[in-house]
Amino acid sequence: MKGVLLVNLGSPESPTPKDVKPYLDEFLMDKYVIDVPFLLRALLVRGIILQTRPKKSAAAYAKIWWDEGSPLVVISKRMHAKVKQLVDVPVSLAMRYGNPSLLSGLQELHDKGVNEVLLFPLYPQHAMASTTTILELAEEHRKKYFPEMKFTIVPAFYNKPDYLQNLADSIKGHLEGFDYDHLLFSYHGIPERHIRKTDITKSHCKIDGSCCNTPSPAHEFCYRHQCYETTKQVVKLLGIPEGKYSQTFQSRLAGDKWLTPYTDVEVNKMPEKRIKKLAVVTPAFVSDCLETLEEIAMEANHEFKVHGGEEFLAIPCLNDSDDWCKTVSNWITNWSNASSTVKVDSEKINA
Repeated sequence: MKGVLLVNLGSPESPTPKDVKPYLDEFLMDKYVIDVPFLLRALLVRGIILQTRPKKSAAAYAKIWWDEGSPLVVISKRMHAKVKQLVDVPVSLAMRYGNPSLLSGLQELHDKGVNEVLLFPLYPQHAMASTTTILELAEEHRKKYFPEMKFTIVPAFYNKPDYLQNLADSIKGHLEGFDYDHLLFSYHGIPERHIRKTDITKSHCKIDGSCCNTPSPAHEFCYRHQCYETTKQVVKLLGIPEGKYSQTFQSRLAGDKWLTPYTDVEVNKMPEKRIKKLAVVTPAFVSDCLETLEEIAMEANHEFKVHGGEEFLAIPCLNDSDDWCKTVSNWITNWSNASSTVKVDSEKINA
C-alpha cells in the first residue's frame, strides 16, 4: 500500500524562551545545519548560542504568531488537509524539528498499512540543511522501526514547469495594483562550504559567477544553481526586463562566508538607487514562516523605509493556495499510479 509523507521545517511549540530553546537545540545541533565536529558544535550551540538566542528568537516568533499557533505549522496543516482531499492514498504531515515529528508521521502511515512511502520534502531547492537532513533521519527511522518500508524521494522541484507556473501566477496576482520599481528574489542563505560539500563532481562548484551557468551533474544538488534557475525561469514567465529584478540571500550567521549578495545589505542600498517601491518574494519557502513574516515583511520593510524607501510589498509564499495544492496532488497521483518505487539507501541519501 502506498502513502505520502509531507515534511516541512517545523516550529517551537510556543513563542516563549522555554519552548524556543529545545527547538533551537534540536535544529542547531543537527550536523547538517552546523556542520562542524560534535564537540565544537555542542560548545557553540549549548555553550554560547542557547545562552542568549532563545529570548531573542521568542520575541521574533511572538511578533508573527497566530491565534491557531505557528504560521508555518498552521499553513502546512491547511495544505495537508487540502491535498488529502485530492488524492486516493494516505497522506501524513511531519516536521523535521518539533511536532508533528517525522517518526510520528511514518508511524501514522505504518498504522494504516502503508509500506511504500513517497517522502516529500517541502523545499523547492536541494540543500544539506533542509532536504538531506530529512532524508537521513527518515532512513534512520525506517531501518530502526519500519524495515519493510520502501521510500521514493521527491527531488528538488525548482525546475518543474507546474511549480514555476504556480509561483509566477502567485507573484503576478500579488503585484496587481502595485507599481513596483524592483522585484527582489530573496532566498534563504547557506554557508558557501555547503555548496562545495554537495558537489558530487568534487570540482565543479567554485562559486565564481560562472559555474552555476555551466551545465554539470553537480547542479542536481547545488542549492545556489537551483535558486538562480528558479529566478531565471520565473522572470521569463513574467516577462520582467533585465534591471528590474535581482536575487539575494538572507538569514546568515556570523563567522562564516555565506552566499552573497546579502538581502539586508542590498535592500538598504535600494532607495539610493531610486528604487522607492520594492516587492520581495521568497521562493526558498513554500510556507510563510519566521524568515518571511518577520525577517522580510517586518524587518526588511522597516529598514527599507528607514533608508528612504516608500512602499514595500512582501509577496506571500504559495502556502495552501488551491493551485499549489492541486500541483502537489497531481505529483502524488502520478506517483501512486506508477508501478514501481525506488528504495532509498544511505549511499543515495549522502550523495
